Amino acid sequence: MKKLIVTFILATALMVSGSHESSAATSAYKVKKGDTLYKISRTYNVSVNNLMKWNGLKSSVIYPNQNLKLVNGGTTAAAAKKPAKTPSRSDNETVTKEFIANASAYTASCKGCSGITKTGLNLKKNPSLKVIAVDPNVIPLGSKVHVEGYGYAVAGDIGGAIKGNRIDVFMASHGQAIQWGRKSVRVKVLD
Repeated sequence: MKKLIVTFILATALMVSGSHESSAATSAYKVKKGDTLYKISRTYNVSVNNLMKWNGLKSSVIYPNQNLKLVNGGTTAAAAKKPAKTPSRSDNETVTKEFIANASAYTASCKGCSGITKTGLNLKKNPSLKVIAVDPNVIPLGSKVHVEGYGYAVAGDIGGAIKGNRIDVFMASHGQAIQWGRKSVRVKVLD
């Protein structure tokens, strides 16, 4: 009995120490069905932009069983960047880019709209999400942003007319989208 208890304790200790080591050493990820770059970026605390850069991706399309690098030369996104300046409403985020954008609003409740964003968010099932549509060449998909008059949001969608310094903010209803209208707003892209 004593031998069994000692074996159990040793096995438990090895499992616990091994799990810490493997999670710290995670530098690759095998894509599963239903994964998006955004979902992977949130799970491993890296930006979609860095995932695309580190893996030589030209678009955000990924496939099951595809292997992705989660670090670049052993350096995660958080360790590789230097803070720029702190935004006015947060002590935990840094502003990597700030500019004035032309902003309009959109909704997932229009006829023919699927409600699924480019990054896989379901806006019909989650109408309280704060999401903006962006030009990924200006704001990388998956980036956290602060939009004047809208608040903190995620760059989670694209649009055919969204080019350059133009964004679309998601609204839960058509009435809210109409009320927002079109305006110039200050956009802060956060790290």
